[in-house]
Amino acid sequence: MRVDLKGFEEMYRRDEDPWDFVSSPYEQRKYDVTIASLPRRDYRRCFEPGCSIGALTERLARVADEVVAMDAAPTAIDVASRRLSDVEGVSASVGTLPEQWPAGEFDLIVFSEIGYYWDEVSWADIVSMAASRLAEGGHLLGVHWIGHSLDHVLNGRIVHQVMRALLGEPVVEHRDQQFVLDVWQPS
Repeated sequence: MRVDLKGFEEMYRRDEDPWDFVSSPYEQRKYDVTIASLPRRDYRRCFEPGCSIGALTERLARVADEVVAMDAAPTAIDVASRRLSDVEGVSASVGTLPEQWPAGEFDLIVFSEIGYYWDEVSWADIVSMAASRLAEGGHLLGVHWIGHSLDHVLNGRIVHQVMRALLGEPVVEHRDQQFVLDVWQPS
């Protein structure tokens, strides 16, 4: 089970940046911590599902040769495509998990603020699929808000508990008053 995706498109049509990804101090701090937490600065291929308008995508492009960004909302992808038009190595397309995994392997997969939109079983399936798509030595990063929202099926802490149950102990952990961040290197 996951939340109804139609609501996302409606939100982006009303406001191209409904969560203030570009200007929010919370988002900017979270992006800074996300990039700083990466064990490497030279990824070959990154996958970012739920990329929204591409604010984090732009930063990921600085550490990866190729970033495959995807979001369920066509309007968000339109905004991201405009935002990232001059950024080399980035492609943004409409798609959903678990239905539309991009082809090939990745040495970085970033789950930023998306895990709470599925129930535990569905989220576990997505995490397992991600682990199977990681190249040897690749990293899977999860970063999720730990507040409560009526739009969420799971809390951010539970999202990471599911990930830990499948992937084991992370190689990087960051705990914050507002979010949790973990990086795994599955074997």
